[in-house]
Amino acid sequence: MSLQTGMKAPDFTLPDTEKNMTTLSDFRGQNVLVLFFPLAFTGVCTKELCATRDDIARYQELNTQVLAISVDSPFSLGKFKEEQQLNFPLLSDFNREAARAYGALYDEFVLGMKGVAKRSAFVVDKDGVLRYVEVLENAGELPDFEAIKETLGGL
Repeated sequence: MSLQTGMKAPDFTLPDTEKNMTTLSDFRGQNVLVLFFPLAFTGVCTKELCATRDDIARYQELNTQVLAISVDSPFSLGKFKEEQQLNFPLLSDFNREAARAYGALYDEFVLGMKGVAKRSAFVVDKDGVLRYVEVLENAGELPDFEAIKETLGGL
């Protein structure tokens, strides 16, 4: 079953790059933009997360916490975050539990890799309800950030 707007967002607890455990439900009272991305250090992922970095003030104006998640280890995500000077948490879904719960997992990715997160975006409102759901099959595409900001602006 795929997630749809109006449903409760599945909760998750994942380690960030500083080895702290981050839980989605801890952000109740503010909006959360959950971004799953396939792999750190790849072109489209870098472009997507750097665009989010450069637009962080807009998300803050919209009372929104950005959380970016991939199946990379916290160690490689830490290096990626440092290199790209990303100003929001990167979370490691190494065991693929969050991506699976969100229906955002490739059975088969490039080079025969299995279990890589699909590029996707979910807006979770202050009550933990999904207000925007976008799961992309093509990893070369980016989420519709204008639609995401429009959704956040209406919350």
